[in-house]
Amino acid sequence: MVEFALPKNSRMTVGKTWPKPSDTSNMRTFVIYRFDPDSGETPRRDTYFVDMNTCGPMILDALIKIKNEIDPTLTFRRSCREGICGSCAMNIDGINTLACIYGMDEVKGTIKIYPLPHMPVVKDLIPDLTNFYAQHASIMPWLETKTERPAKEWKQSIEDREKLDGLYECVMCASCSTACPSYWWNGDEYLGPAALLHAYRWTIDSRDQARTERLDDLEDSFKLYRCHTIMNCTKTCPKGLNPAKAIASLKQMLVERV
Repeated sequence: MVEFALPKNSRMTVGKTWPKPSDTSNMRTFVIYRFDPDSGETPRRDTYFVDMNTCGPMILDALIKIKNEIDPTLTFRRSCREGICGSCAMNIDGINTLACIYGMDEVKGTIKIYPLPHMPVVKDLIPDLTNFYAQHASIMPWLETKTERPAKEWKQSIEDREKLDGLYECVMCASCSTACPSYWWNGDEYLGPAALLHAYRWTIDSRDQARTERLDDLEDSFKLYRCHTIMNCTKTCPKGLNPAKAIASLKQMLVERV
């Protein structure tokens, strides 16, 4: 379970309870965080009732149904609906995950939905990921080469390619970073699990020729070493990846090169 924190200097209020559908034989209750920073109002929790007989099985299906049929002002991100784009990451029943691949049958009772914790809120379930993306860009998520590129392709052995499995699949949803207490308190300096997972991916790529520079940049008391191996990142990753292991491997690489 991940702690959810309100925006600074704000308090949660009880919001609107929307009418129940006429047929309540197969109904689920949703309590959803609502907040518009531009409105001047405090955050609130609105309650919705969804007829499951006319709704898909995923949390995102219910959110889309609520927006289309009950409350068009509800705001959230979504795109692929297949767990690939990472857009619909949010806190569902205390777990950071992707709404499009999280089934409603995985939650007992009332389904409580909040934006990713400890992030500024743009509106409702949309967090401000500006800093998160800037940190990802800072680790140079591309191949750095110094020699002239081959005429046709930069070949890589099967063994070297397999080293990237479990790393490149990250969809940058921010579920792991926003589940990390170290990132909550030091998010301005600590890069966080997602960025460090990508940093490791590019550092061990056999085609990259900037390993020394990448490790030099990470050898910082905050960028990398704020990780205390709490393992929230690995536990919550909706893609089943292990950012904690990647971070540990980066630390080992720095120790071994001394």
